[in-house]
Parts: sequence; C-alpha cells; structure tokens
Amino acid sequence: MSTTTNRFVQPAVIGGLVLGVLSALPIVYLGNLCCCLWIISGGAVAAYVLQSNERAPITPADGALAGLLAGLAGAAIHFVLSIPIDIIIGPWERKFGEQLLEMTNNPQMRDIVARSLEQSQNNGIAFIILRRLFVLPLMLLVGSAFSTVGGVLGAMMFKKPALPAQP
Repeated sequence: MSTTTNRFVQPAVIGGLVLGVLSALPIVYLGNLCCCLWIISGGAVAAYVLQSNERAPITPADGALAGLLAGLAGAAIHFVLSIPIDIIIGPWERKFGEQLLEMTNNPQMRDIVARSLEQSQNNGIAFIILRRLFVLPLMLLVGSAFSTVGGVLGAMMFKKPALPAQP
C-alpha cells in the first residue's frame, strides 16, 4: 500500500466509525432522517482528520475520496453493529409495543401495533441478519454518496491556509 493510499486509512476509519455507530444506535439513528445527518457528518469528519494529518491544504477531491471511503467503512460498521443491537433491543421493542397496545383506544392503531408485534415475535436471528443483508447495499450506496458530499463540505470548511512560497 502506497503512502498516498495510507493517508486515507485513518480518516476513513474514524469517519466510518462516526457514520456507522451513530446510524446503528437506537433512537440516535433518527438523525439520518434530517438530510442524512450522520452520514454527511462521517464524511466531514473524515475530511477533518485528513486535513489534520496534512501540512498543506487538502483539495475538495481529497475530501471527496476520504468521505467516500468513510461511507464504505461506515456501511460495514453499521452492518456489524446493527445485528447485535437488533437482537438485544428486540425484546425491549416488543415490550414497548405491548404497553402501547394496552394504552391506545384507536382501533386502527391497535390493529397496526398488534400486527407489528405478531410479526416481530416470529422474527428470529436469521430474519434479523437477512434484513440487515438487504439494508447493506442500500447503506453502501446512500452512505458512500452522502458521505462523499460530507467529505467535500468538510474539505472546504476545514481547509488550512496555503503554505507560504519557499524562497
């Protein structure tokens, strides 16, 4: 691996961790409903880390590449983290649904919640893994696209001033 490629590894991993962890956490992942916030942030963090490691200002193309790699890493991290989180959180979600079912008076809402509870009780670990395998290509596509945008934005926001010319 060349030094040019090596300089993108740390930014990609750190940006991917930001993107993947925040996108996999229950409730926190809802931040992605706001213009893919965590995904764009992962790309921007990757550009920030890349610029922090460089003496000269980085270009938007450098930021885009760092963001793209962070998106790919983030999709993999999201996949790995979301499976155990789904397994652990599943019983809590069912209990919450049962409480919601008891509290609601709306017959349509009761029907929707009851069907959702019935379906979630039939879902085993294999279903969780299959669901996450289905989401992985989508996360790779969306994650790489929007984190690339975040990388370009990060490169422009965190760009260092140009070095003075050597005499």
